[in-house]
Amino acid sequence: MTDAAERSLKVLVYSDDVNTRQQVILALGRRPHPDLPELEYVEVATEPVVLQNMDRGDIALAILDGEAVPAGGMGIAKQLKDEIYECPPVLVLTGRPQDAWLATWSRAEAAVPHPIDPIQLAEAVIGLLRPSVPATS
Repeated sequence: MTDAAERSLKVLVYSDDVNTRQQVILALGRRPHPDLPELEYVEVATEPVVLQNMDRGDIALAILDGEAVPAGGMGIAKQLKDEIYECPPVLVLTGRPQDAWLATWSRAEAAVPHPIDPIQLAEAVIGLLRPSVPATS
C-alpha cells in the first residue's frame, strides 16, 4: 500500500438515489480542505451494505441520506451509533432544514439539508474529519 493510500480517508456515501450520491461526491471533491488527506468514497445503495462496510472499521465518516428508501439514513445512523463501538462520525442529509432535530435524535454529529449546498456540506465534513487527522508540524 502506498503512503497516499494509507493517508486517504474513506467516506461512505449512502443513498438509494445515485444522483444524490454523485451530488455529495462532486460537492466535496477529492480534498475539501488542504489540512485533510484525500477522500476515498465508498458508494452504497442499500442498508445491509452500509452495515457491512461500517463493521469493517475503516470508514472515517458516513454520510447518510435521510430521505433514502426503504431504509432512511436517520434510522441507520441511530443503529450504527447504538451498535458500533467508537462509531465514526455520521452526517445525515435531511429533507429540509427543519428536520435537523431528527438528526439529533439519530445521534448524527451533523445534518445538512437537501438540496445539497456544497459549501455547507464541505464545512460540516471538514469539521467532522479534522479531529481524526493527526496534526503536522
